[in-house]
Amino acid sequence: MMDLDNLIPTLTVWILPALLAITLHEAAHGYAALRFGDKTALMMGRISLNPLRHIDPFGTVLLPILLLMTSGMMFGWAKPVPVNFGNLRNPRWDSVIVAAAGPAANLLLILLSMGMAWLLPLFPAFMQEWLAMNLANSVMINLVLIVLNLFPIPPLDGGRIAVGVLPRELAYPLARLEPYGIFIVIGILFVLPWLGGLVGLNLDLFGWVFRAAASVLVG
Repeated sequence: MMDLDNLIPTLTVWILPALLAITLHEAAHGYAALRFGDKTALMMGRISLNPLRHIDPFGTVLLPILLLMTSGMMFGWAKPVPVNFGNLRNPRWDSVIVAAAGPAANLLLILLSMGMAWLLPLFPAFMQEWLAMNLANSVMINLVLIVLNLFPIPPLDGGRIAVGVLPRELAYPLARLEPYGIFIVIGILFVLPWLGGLVGLNLDLFGWVFRAAASVLVG
């Protein structure tokens, strides 16, 4: 368990990249929806770079801090941007672009963070370590968001993309999983690795995909 003295310095290098990643991810969904005909997010003030408009008090603040203190890991969520897919000009295909916009924003942040690492020598020496940790955490957080959100399970972005591109006979039963999607995700992230540990198997599916994506990114 992390003590309070270590928690505060740790939070200073996690909060900014986490808020930026979440804010741009959700705002990108809203902007893409507006671009293809749905004004729901605009009318509700969700096409915004103000993090307060996207924060879920429990999922964005309380849960990540509790997990960071107790296990050293971070997991959470923001308030999903409201999209009325019926307002899109071509609902099936436009919904794919709206769903992909969030992970695309995270990929852009990864590239920007890696590019900014080259500029670290331009900053005062006393700031360089703090900035380097923020940039490293930005890459990690955004990569986690990409990998997690691209799992093909509704209501995750990957699930919505799959529903849009799969043939209807496959897309329809997948779409019907949406009410249970969050439970499936929790099972993949926490229950499956725990069960695997009980029988001596590595069933950390998310970890496999994350490490593979990180390897590609580093390469």
